[in-house]
Amino acid sequence: MDLQAAVGQVFSIAGPLAQSPKGFTRREGQIQMALEVANTIEQGGALVVEAGTGIGKTFAYLVPSLLSGKRVLLSTATKTLQDQLFSRDLPLLTAALGITARVAVLKGRSSYLCVQHLESARQDGPLWTPADQQDLAQVEAWAVRTATGDVSELPQLDERSPVRDRITSTRENCLGSQCPKAQQCHVNRARREAMACDVVVINHHLFFADWDLREASGGQLLPTVDSVVFDEAHQLNEIGVQFLGRQLGSAQLHSLGNDLATQGPRLALACADWPALVVQLDASATALCALCQSTGEQGRRVWTGDSPQGIEDPVWQAVLTAIHAALQQIDMVLRALHDSAPDMAMLALRVQSMAAELDYFSHPLQPGEVRWLEVSHQVKLVQSPLDIAHAMRSRVTGGEIESAQNPHRSWIFTSATLGYDAGFSWFLESCGLEGAKCLQVPSPFDYGAQAALYIPSDMPSPDAAGHPAAVAALAAHAAKVLGGRMLLLTTTLRAMRTIAQALRMACSAFEIEVLVQGELPKNALADRFIRGHLSGRGCILVASASFWEGVDIAGDALQLVLIDKLPFSPPDDPLVQARASQIKAKGQNVFMRFHVPQAALALKQGAGRLIRSETDRGILVVCDVRLAKKGYGRKVIAALPVMRRLESEDQFLAALEALTKPSTMDPCSA
Repeated sequence: MDLQAAVGQVFSIAGPLAQSPKGFTRREGQIQMALEVANTIEQGGALVVEAGTGIGKTFAYLVPSLLSGKRVLLSTATKTLQDQLFSRDLPLLTAALGITARVAVLKGRSSYLCVQHLESARQDGPLWTPADQQDLAQVEAWAVRTATGDVSELPQLDERSPVRDRITSTRENCLGSQCPKAQQCHVNRARREAMACDVVVINHHLFFADWDLREASGGQLLPTVDSVVFDEAHQLNEIGVQFLGRQLGSAQLHSLGNDLATQGPRLALACADWPALVVQLDASATALCALCQSTGEQGRRVWTGDSPQGIEDPVWQAVLTAIHAALQQIDMVLRALHDSAPDMAMLALRVQSMAAELDYFSHPLQPGEVRWLEVSHQVKLVQSPLDIAHAMRSRVTGGEIESAQNPHRSWIFTSATLGYDAGFSWFLESCGLEGAKCLQVPSPFDYGAQAALYIPSDMPSPDAAGHPAAVAALAAHAAKVLGGRMLLLTTTLRAMRTIAQALRMACSAFEIEVLVQGELPKNALADRFIRGHLSGRGCILVASASFWEGVDIAGDALQLVLIDKLPFSPPDDPLVQARASQIKAKGQNVFMRFHVPQAALALKQGAGRLIRSETDRGILVVCDVRLAKKGYGRKVIAALPVMRRLESEDQFLAALEALTKPSTMDPCSA
């Protein structure tokens, strides 16, 4: 039996999935996708699939991958989906299919406990705050019983805890084979297991890190496989440019300074001025932060000339020169002690690497790349290609490296959102996949019956001073009717904070809790939102950025998604400007060719939070009159699932009231 026939049998009415105790809903779109994936695995080449919400794309690529018997990489954008694939989906499917497959999950270094660093953190115990000491005690208790060292086993350890960084490693501060705890290394053990497995679950960051290592040193993090599946592929380009570019940040310099300071007693014997050298490095990194933070707001800053926008060339060069001088002096001391201990050799390599990166940013910008300064509580110098197209063409569609190793390798790219047009033109071009076969599988949900779209006609213009207040007032009124059950997505953090503050004042009278991004970890906020609904105290979750995707709240807990304005890319972002300039140079309309598609894609992602099952009901509200009044609004609306339109405030209020009554779509209400 060939692979496609075997896949068809698995998804049949009498197949093993239908007999699974977990239950299975047969969907024609899922079967169509699974058969195309099977064909690509057999024939080789690239397949791009947009699978609408509810298709069941995970099973659609897992079943043919498992049945093929080939070695497979499954790459996702998030650790959450990695854990879901490894801990839930793959065990369920291998059991249902009755097959044996060696499966491993592999993450980046920062996801694993470093035994050597834990020991160092323990020695610094008296310096920790009481809260950090409590976190460290939890880590130490877990460390003696964990088999994997995966820090995700410690959900009570806040991602923002400083202890987390101290008990994990980076490529810069790992001692490698010279580490005294090398035999106990969780990262090495996870990589050895992955190399021996049939199916390895990774993330996009690790995929590109493997590319980087192979080209830099000929080493590898990942096994050579027959098939690669990218889920959440819409994030591939943005993640890829990070790894294909160059970065140097004040956080790296401060981290280096901290590690050098711990070696103070030994290094002071070789250089009496050693403490002063470490202080000089730390002071130069602090001066970099102070300069950048004093010349404008936080965020990305354009950098096309010798210095970033807003900073005079002589001042900028003086700060970089001070950092370079500190690194050079430290390097001279470390070179003299290079053979005395492995940690001295690794420190020397880090210093030399940072000096080389700093020198790189002193040279003119290369064609086809963009450079910027990233300013927050830290500062980062960044240079990257505009997209990953060239790199992907050389490995996937042109493949002198990859196809020479395996000419029949298959590449599957899938997501619920890949484009606003049927050809996925933006995704294909940015990823260098113009020759790939494309498939669009629409969602099986009945959006016309389950969802409605409302664009308030009396809303102020999105750039008006009163717009956030009007959004908050509309949200508060809707929340009072629904009893919460709302996700409010904003396009900026400033709008998020303004609207959240106004909502908390308005909702305090009717006891609806307003949750805000950043006040708790993402998963904790989602859990609290659901618990609030179950307890009878409704919630509004106000969020931006990462909450536009990856939030899955099914059922009546979430019935209204409100978006403050069309999510256009910020025009002053350096990467956006560089991509726009490239499009303009080709004689194309930047707004229609770039900004409208990007906004449509982002809006589609946000709208995807609303309907998550066949029985969900809800309303999507977009508080941006341009969507209804501008010509391009039709193109943006066309990218969304086809929902019924609410044309007036009365219709909107009636639809809200209807959501408070039992649904005729719920089998239990019949």
